[in-house]
Amino acid sequence: MPHYADAVQRIRRFFTNQKVARITVIKESLKTSSRTTVFRVLSKIGYQTSYSHAGSYYTLGDIPKFDADGLWSCRGALFSRHRTLRATILHRIDTGPAGHTDPELRAWLGLRVRDALLDLVQSKEIGRAKLNERYLYVSVDRTRAQAQIAQRQRLLSVQPTPAPVPELEVVIDVLLAMIHQPKAGPAEVVSILRRQNRAISREQVEAVFACYGLCKKKPRSIRSRR
Repeated sequence: MPHYADAVQRIRRFFTNQKVARITVIKESLKTSSRTTVFRVLSKIGYQTSYSHAGSYYTLGDIPKFDADGLWSCRGALFSRHRTLRATILHRIDTGPAGHTDPELRAWLGLRVRDALLDLVQSKEIGRAKLNERYLYVSVDRTRAQAQIAQRQRLLSVQPTPAPVPELEVVIDVLLAMIHQPKAGPAEVVSILRRQNRAISREQVEAVFACYGLCKKKPRSIRSRR
């Protein structure tokens, strides 16, 4: 293990190149087997863990370039301005004018959220209401929740019923392709996925686009984060 001041500089250089890393790789960069030593150095600089991969990816606090939604991804690891998955979901639901459904949150965050949603409901940090055979997750504040439900009902009354969404694995593949190629249309996404040996049809891609309104979003609204 190098001198403490040298360790700080080494970590900074390491993350300048790597951006994100698991704890085992960070220990190798510092030539130490001690997690305590690693966290002491990281705490001195300021760090953040991913909300994906069970928080196993780390980055320095000043590295993420969060988008307008407060999210950032790098090499498959996902980070939030609100740090944890629970806190990110809670903020999104509290501030959403029409609440959010599980598929909407899943598409936005890029991973499964059902368990986190159930935990938040059980701990009474969020509420939920059933609309059109699907749960709508809303603020725990009753007045706010009523406004969210009313707005969702208005939206449902004027919007056509979306096409059935493909299975989760297909949704995630399409969204990851869109993250890396924000301006891609359905045909281009199909080509990208075929190059990755993913046999996903154009109809499936178009169903994901239709369900989450991807074709209506501006390029910068798709998270392109390096």
